[in-house]
Amino acid sequence: MVKRILLFFLKFILGAWVASILIVVVYRFVPVPITPLMLIRIAEGALQGRWVGIDKDWVSYDEISPNVFRAVMSGEDGKFLRHGGIDWEAVEKARKRNEQAKGKKVYGASTITMQTAKNAFLIPVRSYIRKALEAYFTYMIEFVWGKKRILEVYVNIIEMGDGIYGVEAASRAYFGKSAKNLSPQEAALIAAVLPNPRRWSPAKPTGYIQKRASFIQGRMAGMPLPK
Repeated sequence: MVKRILLFFLKFILGAWVASILIVVVYRFVPVPITPLMLIRIAEGALQGRWVGIDKDWVSYDEISPNVFRAVMSGEDGKFLRHGGIDWEAVEKARKRNEQAKGKKVYGASTITMQTAKNAFLIPVRSYIRKALEAYFTYMIEFVWGKKRILEVYVNIIEMGDGIYGVEAASRAYFGKSAKNLSPQEAALIAAVLPNPRRWSPAKPTGYIQKRASFIQGRMAGMPLPK
């Protein structure tokens, strides 16, 4: 009986491992159709008695303004092109800050690669298992996808408002134009709200968001793009 249970779990783990590799390889070439977070938002809306749809429109890397990529790197991950998926220096700094904060505020060190791995494959819950899986997928997509594809997937699936996902849908919703035509200021405003896109709006920026967008825009000129 014990051997059968162990054999079952071994088969399950092997199957999950093979499936994880296959889906990462498939998503290297195919647009990500839906994410766990999108499904969760639909379920949350249903529990609240309201319909939350999915407004998204996948666009390729070349159909997105370079301003967008420079903005998200400037605002979310300035070392994106220099780290291997996880910025361990930022992780150590966040750990020290959290120790000093004594639980009052949790500081994170998520890179764009980590956020992409989490959004594409995992549910947004805090646990050591989730963190381990996030690290696993982070290193895998760095190896299989490369920086350019990671950026492309990131800006196409990230939550950018209530029911709004991806930069194309956000661009049309907030500025009435395609993501290909976003100005540096508009791209910076979109990047500025990413920490909490359901609280803040690029179209109606608060004073804080305006300052954050100005900071992001100031860094964009010197931000290189992946080749």
